[in-house]
Amino acid sequence: MSVELSIEELATFCKRKGFVFKSSEIYGGFSGFWDYGPLGAELFKNLKQDFWRWFVHSKENMTGIEASIISHPRTWKASGHLASFSDVAVVCKKCKKSTKIDKSELGKVKCECSGEYESLGEFNLMFKTRVGALNQSDTYLRGETAQAMFMDFKLIQETSRKQLPFGILQVGKCFRNEIAPRDFLFRSREFTIGEFEFFIHPHEMKCALLDDTHTKVKVRLLDAESQEKGTDALKNTTIGQMVKEKRLDEWHAYWLAEQVLWFEHLGIAEKIKIREHKKDELSHYSSATFDLDYEYSFGSNELAGNANRGQYDLTQHAKESKEKFEIFDEKSKERVVPRVIEPTFGMDRVFLALLCQAYTYDKKRENIVLRLPPRLAPYQAAVFPLVSKGKAYELARAVYQELLAEFSVLFDVSGSIGRRYARQDEIGTPYCITIDEDSVKDKCATIRDRDSTKQVRVPIKELSAAVRSMVQGKKTFEKAGTLVETRVK
Repeated sequence: MSVELSIEELATFCKRKGFVFKSSEIYGGFSGFWDYGPLGAELFKNLKQDFWRWFVHSKENMTGIEASIISHPRTWKASGHLASFSDVAVVCKKCKKSTKIDKSELGKVKCECSGEYESLGEFNLMFKTRVGALNQSDTYLRGETAQAMFMDFKLIQETSRKQLPFGILQVGKCFRNEIAPRDFLFRSREFTIGEFEFFIHPHEMKCALLDDTHTKVKVRLLDAESQEKGTDALKNTTIGQMVKEKRLDEWHAYWLAEQVLWFEHLGIAEKIKIREHKKDELSHYSSATFDLDYEYSFGSNELAGNANRGQYDLTQHAKESKEKFEIFDEKSKERVVPRVIEPTFGMDRVFLALLCQAYTYDKKRENIVLRLPPRLAPYQAAVFPLVSKGKAYELARAVYQELLAEFSVLFDVSGSIGRRYARQDEIGTPYCITIDEDSVKDKCATIRDRDSTKQVRVPIKELSAAVRSMVQGKKTFEKAGTLVETRVK
């Protein structure tokens, strides 16, 4: 059964199993900073690779970069971050708890204890640093990954030979000097963002890529009108209906649908809602923005967003740098400054949502089962010899070495077979492969499925192909081999 974990319980589980630790824990930790342990690093790497495959490798009109974390300080003047990238620090008059709120919420929201907030003033979220050993210059750690994609826009367009419309994506570390880091990985001072800027002719409103796959995507929407009336009632609608209601243009709709489709691909879409920004809370660069919120145990909170940035960023950098950001558009035969749609993902927040969704307590097995998608799991398979020496053990080692060439695989000879299964269930390993004395004779191995506990017998020479097809979702477990009677769950 699915278990509703508190965020503190999830943090404890992550520490115990080696997913995530407090940074500098031997010194008491450092608020807002986290270390990904062996399992967490594998899961996070797989998640970022899946993101890249979905939004870059599977799209003709996308390319990727990896930019510097520190850029010229004028970057942040041009982008508006030095003037506008701030929050209001507040303290509750009743319980004295300090936190932050958006400027638009000042005087409108109250603390969880129902106490009123007292403002402590605005604080810029940029992390300041100094560059240079002797003649030092003040600059900043990036608060988002977007600006490099705007500054490098023309270089990327020229070297990749992309024509409008096209997008530039990157995944990387960002830093915000949060007033009140909280809720485990959700609000940190160092985190990973995956985002892209999609460049379109400024007058092109029709999207040739928008088809039924996108317009029929079902969403739960909290629209701006409901929020202005003081209600949080959701309505069931579709991306196509949102376009008809003129909440967003077709290109904006296409990328919002692609975000939802990726979340369906990850298995977390059922707990996603879309919140439309009200006019008084739009960022300084946006004409329309949508948050994609996930229902965490501590509330429904943003794990992704999608903003219509227009021509703001390219225009601002053109003014500050005195460089021209016009490019020649082959279709219209004119030089234009493109407009931009920006989908953004808090990758640590998606990681957190995956764990929340996957964590299950199986009453029958009396242990935790982490039902992660097989392609994302830290280990795709584990190999268990039933004996610790002899021909069966040697065969198990050979199977392990062969699988290692393609998959992340664990070799475990310690404890009973039931205990070994339980250990792998807890960390999300989808397939456990057992080598026994019969394997030496018939050259077959037993694969046990994490979720159903069913077992199939597969020829050893076909193991790699069987695991590959199951991990990729091309073959169901039951069709991977010959079903056998299950003795150990």
